[in-house]
Amino acid sequence: MPKLLAFDTSTEHLSVAVRNGDALFVHTGAGGAQSSTTLIPLIQQLLADAGLTLQALDAIAFGRGPGSFTGLRTACSVAQGLGFGAGVRLLPIDTLHAVAEEARERSGVRRVVALLDARMDQVYAAEYDFDADACAGSEPRLLAPEEVHVPEGWALAGNAFGAYGDRLPSAAARLEVLPTASALLRLAPSMIAAGRLVAPADAWPLYVRDKVAQTTEERMRIRNATTS
Repeated sequence: MPKLLAFDTSTEHLSVAVRNGDALFVHTGAGGAQSSTTLIPLIQQLLADAGLTLQALDAIAFGRGPGSFTGLRTACSVAQGLGFGAGVRLLPIDTLHAVAEEARERSGVRRVVALLDARMDQVYAAEYDFDADACAGSEPRLLAPEEVHVPEGWALAGNAFGAYGDRLPSAAARLEVLPTASALLRLAPSMIAAGRLVAPADAWPLYVRDKVAQTTEERMRIRNATTS
């Protein structure tokens, strides 16, 4: 079992985990704007709890996106800094893949449409079939809630139900989950075996969206559409 550090700051929750053999050390708490100041101290504490140094790690996994732009930049920059300093390679993992893995671990589902609230009346979405390939999924997409398609027998998982529940497919099972560092750790071994490790200089966030706010006209158009 590789010695791994993993963290995700793509949502309003901060998740950090360290694996040293069979021992797992996990922290989950408030994220958002706090992540940039609390992430490194938490990493240092968990590594100390696990009896590991950064140099002893086999890899550093992080949630590369999609998600909060600030959160993605925080995760990637911290991973790069630690990787450069310790000479450790990085494993960028899609946050939607972590959502699907968390749903699989909690509920045993094998085919998942993973969703994250993208704000601005949209969701990030991707499909993962763990019976076909645990390392692979569709490319993350930016969709209106009504555009989400769920094949028969698949589950919906993520954090978009509170905002868009009545606009998402109603026939599918729904699992309220977030991307977690523990999910990243579970995905990491097979991804490492598949050659997914990269040098710190080659790790980048995955934004999917290319803007962070709607224009006034766009907000008005959406408001009028939802109230008409």
